[in-house]
Amino acid sequence: MAEPVQTPHAFQQRIFSGIQPSGGLTLGNYLGALKRFAEKQDEGIETVYCLVDMHAITVWQDPTGLRQQTREAAAAFIASGVDPKRSILFNQSQVSAHAELAWIFNCVARMGWMGRMTQWKDKTAGKNTENASLGLFAYPALMAADILAYKATHVPVGDDQKQHLELCRDIATKFNNDFGVDFFPITEPMIEGVATRVMSLRDGSKKMSKSDPSDQSRINLTDDGDMIAKKIKKAKTDAEPLPSELDGLADRPEARNLVNIYAALAGISAEQVLTDHGGAQFGSFKPALAELAVSVMSPITTEMNRLMQDPAEIDRILGDGALRANAIARPIVDEVYDIVGMIRSRQV
Repeated sequence: MAEPVQTPHAFQQRIFSGIQPSGGLTLGNYLGALKRFAEKQDEGIETVYCLVDMHAITVWQDPTGLRQQTREAAAAFIASGVDPKRSILFNQSQVSAHAELAWIFNCVARMGWMGRMTQWKDKTAGKNTENASLGLFAYPALMAADILAYKATHVPVGDDQKQHLELCRDIATKFNNDFGVDFFPITEPMIEGVATRVMSLRDGSKKMSKSDPSDQSRINLTDDGDMIAKKIKKAKTDAEPLPSELDGLADRPEARNLVNIYAALAGISAEQVLTDHGGAQFGSFKPALAELAVSVMSPITTEMNRLMQDPAEIDRILGDGALRANAIARPIVDEVYDIVGMIRSRQV
């Protein structure tokens, strides 16, 4: 079990995180997020997990596909060990507090803050930004609202989301200062694990991504055991054997990636992987990694397939989670309205 997290100020400890249901999830999503989400349930802290479908529509989504992807993402959470009875699991659009608080934060955040977001720059690089949606530009404020609608004290994040969490902290600080309150926590990031950033099987310098044109670059959570094994055995490597120490992986991104994946799947350190396999050629290491990956991932795929046979049950789980999420967020957002000076009938 991980060390207990430290609570900022006197706020109740609460973990919040979300994933966009905008396409098939991968091994990177499992090792970098879903596996950790399930483990957090054992730390005695309330866990709130959200499928951020409002974020997904910052770029156009096919409505039928979005519903399917949202259910598939929910199935992935559950199959990966997130228990809807122990955690709150819901889709963002069912809880109106997210959109309401996002508007307040749109009025707190500054245009310059948004313009400096590296993901905005990456997604619009070389493109006509006037054709990008306002939602794509402003969505970090919605992300802040996702977190602060629950006064979440901690957020598990990957390296690519650190800047957005910093913006969330800036918004919370500015809101508190503007209105002379100590209302929102200054949320802390939780970055840990040897494979929080799983890389492409075809290019160890790029993150494993569901948007990569090559399906061989990733392991999808819907891949069966045979497909998983084939992809690992075809993964790009180099001609050198595995080193016995981590320093030997410094200029070998593909080798480092496979070692990190093995470590994360096995629940051991990368150092231990090299102690066990140092000196081995990839001709022997890849089959060992494939066997491990199939043993861990195949049960998840099987359970996802079972859950997807009953979409009504998934919808029921998400609806129940939304009711529980709203019970936390609604009073917080109502108090925000009071703080900023808006008249609210408690009968509404």
